[in-house]
Amino acid sequence: MEKDVKWIDFNTMERFMIDVFKGVGVPEEEAKICADVLIEADKQGIDSHGTNRLKPIYYDRINDGIQFAKTNFEIVKEGPTTAVVDGHNGMGMVISKRSMEMAIEKAKKYGMGMVAVRNSTHYGIAGYYAKMAVDAGMIGITGTNARPSIAPTFGVENMLGTNPLTFGMPTDEDFPFMLDCATSITQRGKIEVYDKIGKEMPEGWVIDEEGNYQTDPHKVLQDLVKGTAALTPLGGAGEELGGYKGYGYATVVEILSAALQGGSFLKMLLGFENGKKVPYRLGHFFIAIDISAFTELDDFKNTTGDILRTLRNSKKAKGQDRIYTPGEKEYDTWLYRKDKGVPVNQELLKDLIAMRDELGLEGYEF
Repeated sequence: MEKDVKWIDFNTMERFMIDVFKGVGVPEEEAKICADVLIEADKQGIDSHGTNRLKPIYYDRINDGIQFAKTNFEIVKEGPTTAVVDGHNGMGMVISKRSMEMAIEKAKKYGMGMVAVRNSTHYGIAGYYAKMAVDAGMIGITGTNARPSIAPTFGVENMLGTNPLTFGMPTDEDFPFMLDCATSITQRGKIEVYDKIGKEMPEGWVIDEEGNYQTDPHKVLQDLVKGTAALTPLGGAGEELGGYKGYGYATVVEILSAALQGGSFLKMLLGFENGKKVPYRLGHFFIAIDISAFTELDDFKNTTGDILRTLRNSKKAKGQDRIYTPGEKEYDTWLYRKDKGVPVNQELLKDLIAMRDELGLEGYEF
């Protein structure tokens, strides 16, 4: 962690985010949902999707008029185990929490539930919604499309979003199994973090129109908007390291985030039309699977825990003293940060101060 980081305790930061959301018109109860999603990312060390995103992804977009502070959650089609929701470009976190709640309620009655969403906005960390299912004794699955970032294998044009495909499963340990990651090698949020701290990116993350690797995060963020740079899919460019697999999974998420709900996809998600900013109109999907419809919940937890412990105790590579399972590093980060709070670098601090002063919020001495 860089030397000039300031730590702000979680309670203070969460209260601040609630006040910011309220300050731009988000109703209080919905502001609490939005802040809870963001602070959960910070608690787990997913800094690319926490407080760092408050200003550029939510505050600025609401002020630009391309995202609505008040959410109109419309159920346009519903069956016993399914539903289609139109979020009307409201707050993605509010839309998504309500959608996963619907999926969970359906799963309680019928064993499984799925809700598909159209016309939504950025929903924060996908794992938040999978964890909701886990807390209900279920398997949670979610995904979302996003503005074009990933080039298809053998291509150089950014076509697909970073499109996470996320799974959460309960275990008998102190933390669940949680696989929450983009289908690209990295995501815009991490590049934004690199840009804020002035750090060069590793080769392999981003290619230009000639297929050459780019490592300057500031230039990359500009070129992604212009369409002259693209993220590489999981596995990297080409097929040698399996990049076609990441490309394939990103496409699966794109289809499930658009085709079931009659939503937007690919270049329709640019956020620009005729040079003007417009809503992103993202799509999501949420699946809840009631474990008790298959087996006893405790048996599932025990077996899952045994699988994870066996993996961690397997033979380690030379020079390595630990093998991790998905969700473990995030839990370790929480243990480290719970008494410290959110790490705030100087660029993020400027954003916090700017929002505080613009909204006239008192009681926050950053």
